[in-house]
Amino acid sequence: MNPIEFLADLANPQLAFLSRALLMAILSAVLCGIVGSHIVVRGLSFVGDALSHAVFPGIAVAFATGTSTLLGGAIAGVIVALLIALFSRRKTVGEDSIIGILFAAAFSVGLVIVSRMPTYTGSLESLLFGSLTGVTGADLLTVAISGALILTVLAIFHRGIVAVSFDREYAQTLGYRAGLIDVVLYVATALAVVISVSTVGNILVLALLVGPPATARLLTRRISAMMALSAMLGTLAALVGLWASWSWSVPTGAALVLAITAEFILVWIFQSLHAVRTSLKTIQKRLTKSINVKKKSEAVAR
Repeated sequence: MNPIEFLADLANPQLAFLSRALLMAILSAVLCGIVGSHIVVRGLSFVGDALSHAVFPGIAVAFATGTSTLLGGAIAGVIVALLIALFSRRKTVGEDSIIGILFAAAFSVGLVIVSRMPTYTGSLESLLFGSLTGVTGADLLTVAISGALILTVLAIFHRGIVAVSFDREYAQTLGYRAGLIDVVLYVATALAVVISVSTVGNILVLALLVGPPATARLLTRRISAMMALSAMLGTLAALVGLWASWSWSVPTGAALVLAITAEFILVWIFQSLHAVRTSLKTIQKRLTKSINVKKKSEAVAR
């Protein structure tokens, strides 16, 4: 299917689920792009991986009780985020060790819950791998409102998060409460993960959270520009991924993640070629300068 036919299907009222899927993917991509920029700058990609597993028991319980999976995942994610922030205040054990212990424990709890409810296998498969085509209008509204609230909180704490990310001790001397900022960032990440689970699933959500920001990081060092680029790259990947999924009947979440990966590889190649070109120009300038100096010296000697 060519892109024109895909756009026609998006506009087809009888295929409304397709446009809802695209909107959900874009909302998740924008949210994860902005939240993930802070995660990548701070070097906490492992936190995103941990929280993507930590929400598993909450969502599993929600399936078992017939309640909102968004609420169940949010509660589990927030609890683990708070525990990470709490235990990280003690410097005896490294933050990465604490995160590893907590996410393994949370995911194990989820596996125990799943093992006790075999009738939910199909639903949990959509949890693990995503189910974009099953998104409803109510889901879109919930994600839009939740995402707007998360981004509002991040905007309020933006200066503090950036300051703590680059120099924690200096930020504290400026009056920023590093512990509170850690909690805000971890909770925002947990909620972004929960929202994005329906897009790419529990297993692949880390790619949506880290991929576009990592790609944007190759292009800029300014955090604001990085956020904007991450959102745009995520949106482009959502469009390409959904088109590939619809055209070749492949899993939507996997197609989206492959689009994100392709973006990273292409930008990395471009940056590498640009670096080589810059180095060659520098060498050429130095050689030219050296030759000119030599010619002047020979002229003076004559």
